[in-house]
This record gives sequence, structure tokens and C-alpha cells, in this order.
Amino acid sequence: MQKPILQVALDLLELKRAVQIAREAVAGGADWIEAGTPLIKSEGMEAVRSLHAEFPSHPVVADMKVADTGALEVEMAAKAGASVVCILADADDSVIAEAVSAASVFGVKLMADLINVADPVQRSKELEHLGVHIINAHVGIDQQMIGKDSLALLSSLAGAVSIPVAAAGGLNAVTAAQAVENGAGIIIVGGSITKSADVTASSRSVRTSMDRPSAAAVQPRSMTGEIMEMLLLTSTPNISDAMHRKGAMSGIVSICGNVKMTGKAVTVQSFAGDWAKPVEAIDVAEKGDVLVINNEGATHIATWGELATISAMTKGLAGVVIDGSVRDVDDIRKLKFPVFARAIVPNAGEPKGFGEINTEILCGGQQVRPGDWIAGDESGVVVIPRERAYEIARRSIEVKKNEERVREEINRGSTLSSVTELIKWEKK
Repeated sequence: MQKPILQVALDLLELKRAVQIAREAVAGGADWIEAGTPLIKSEGMEAVRSLHAEFPSHPVVADMKVADTGALEVEMAAKAGASVVCILADADDSVIAEAVSAASVFGVKLMADLINVADPVQRSKELEHLGVHIINAHVGIDQQMIGKDSLALLSSLAGAVSIPVAAAGGLNAVTAAQAVENGAGIIIVGGSITKSADVTASSRSVRTSMDRPSAAAVQPRSMTGEIMEMLLLTSTPNISDAMHRKGAMSGIVSICGNVKMTGKAVTVQSFAGDWAKPVEAIDVAEKGDVLVINNEGATHIATWGELATISAMTKGLAGVVIDGSVRDVDDIRKLKFPVFARAIVPNAGEPKGFGEINTEILCGGQQVRPGDWIAGDESGVVVIPRERAYEIARRSIEVKKNEERVREEINRGSTLSSVTELIKWEKK
């Protein structure tokens, strides 16, 4: 395979949508069309039949993830029109042998998926010996969310086998090029293409980078920088969806309207109207941090105002969240600094100095610890546990991408109900 193959993974539930997305991907340069595992589970072999009928000149990959009955499942996919059938690399050798035999009988190739294999290099050598045709260096989506990297897995296979190697798992136009440079002959791309509002343009971008891999540059970034960048690209509804509707503060709203905030929490436990610790916490916080203040939910007396806001801005803080009240709102709004609070009231309290800085608190009904990530916009404020920040940020991006594609289909004349096939998927 001189020219790298672009395989588009259709990991959707709805066959009609999958076929349309495949049409747009082929127009952008996709070579192989994959009936993803979710699509096969949702639509059965009809997904493979439909894709084969729609794209007779493009190989169809059936991502069966075969774990047992190797011969039966390979035969089933082959008769439906698949050219390549995917099997789990950690399936028992007897399953692999049966699948290889069936693949030979029906004239299809067998791709072994290394997802979750303990020793991928050794297992790849064994699979080649057993007769598998393609090795897939695949890091699954849930593994990607916690920072595992398909390119690292691919690199570990360099020179280990002589059969073609595919790469899959969160690849985009930049990382697809890296995968080609690291020896992958088949580049499998899913969400970066299928969730795009312009599938054809996204496919073309990946295709171009694969054909000119040395032109794709990657800038090194810190984990904190990546989390910050991803959270700023998403909304609090995206983040809440990624957390399965958890983490949202109750009753805390943006005082300044259309502002966006994200950063690590510096927490403050205060008491109604006592503004000493909230102001002192500005000196404790670092640039880019978010002050999160529990002021007992007080709505009759303010613990924050214009001068505190200017001080926070001077220190370079990302924003302030107050389970309590704020005043001087007309001046704060002119500053366009992200301030979120429960209420607005003109009355000021006194700097008595009670409370603590950087202790675990409750704010808007949510537990907040120092170092937890905070995101805020006009929809509200969400708390992200610090140990899951990278994962949730990644999942939020996936939520956003999925909505972009659904929005595009609605803009083309469909409806939300029909795009999601709501009636079909109602709980029975």
C-alpha cells in the first residue's frame, strides 16, 4: 500500500444518517467505509449491506469486534458485502484461527483490533503468525478520554510485524499525518470527520495531511493548557452532558451576561457579609485561577464589589463565583469581568476575617475543592473534579462535535426528533 488509506468510521446509531455522512466523506477523499460497532449493533448486517450497495467500488469494513464464533461472524459480514472484518486481538487463538479460515473461504481480510491488549507487540507477532491480514493500533474512546494515545501504541509496533498496520483512536488532520509518518498504512478517523458540520471539507483536510505528512506541525502543550483550551471551546451545557448532567451549580448566574470563564478553583469559606477572606484570597490565587466563595448564600448583604473585581483583574484571575451577593454591578458589567453570584444587593458587609482559604466548600449545592476546575458562561457554572479534568474536557469536545453535526442536519431541513430517531429509541 503505497498511498495511505483513509478509513472513515461510522460510529452512529442511525443508518440513514450514516449513509449520508459516508457520501460526504467519500466526496472528500475517503477510501474505505467502516460500519462501526454501534451502527452494527443498532442496525445489524443491514448496515453493511446498505453501505456496500451505496459504495460498490469502496471497500466496506465491518467492525464486528469478534470475540467468539469467529467463522460464523466473518461469514455473516462477508456475505453482507464487507471486504474487511474486524476481530478483537485478545480473542482466543481458536477464535482467530476460525476467523482466518472463514476469511480465506469468503475472500475478505481480517483486521485485528489491539484495544486493551496487555502486550500489543507480542500479540501482534502472534496474530501475524496466525494469518491475520491487518493489525489495528487502536485506543478506544473511553481510553482516549483519560489520556491514552493511539500514536504511542502505533510507535511501539514499529518493525514488529510485516503485515499492514492501521491506526485508530481520536485521530484528526494533524495526528493522522503523524500516524502515516509512524508507519500506519491505514488511517481510521471517526468523530473528527463524522461529527463535523462539513464532512467533505474535514475528510479532505485529513486526506491532504495524510498525503503530505511532513507538512503537519504539532505544537507541544502542557496538560493544564490542553484542559484550558478544550474547556474554553465548549459550553457549560456541553460539560454537564459530558458529566452525565452532574456538576452544575444551582442558583448561580452570570452577573455580566455574555462572559466565559474557566480555571482552577481557589476556594473561600466566608460568612454572610464578611468580605475579608474573599479579598485576601485574591493575593493567594495565581494568574488564571477562579475564586469560588461560599458566603452562606446570603442575598441581603454583599461580599463582593467593584474594587474587589478590579483587584482580581489586576492579579490576572479568570473569574469569581459567589454563593452569595455582589454589588456595584453597573461598574462590574463595564469591566466585562466574569462574576457569577446568587443575588445583587447594594448593602456591603464588614471585613471581620472569619473563614478559611483553600478548604473544601459547598457552592451552589456543589462540592468544590482547591484545584477543581470551574467553567462558567451564560448558562451557569459547572464544577469538574480535578482528577477527571482532562477526561471531562475531552468528552465535552465530543459532545460539542456531535451537536455540530446534528445542528447541520437540522439546518438542512430535518428536525431534532427525526435526526435522533427519537421514537425508535424511546425506552420501552
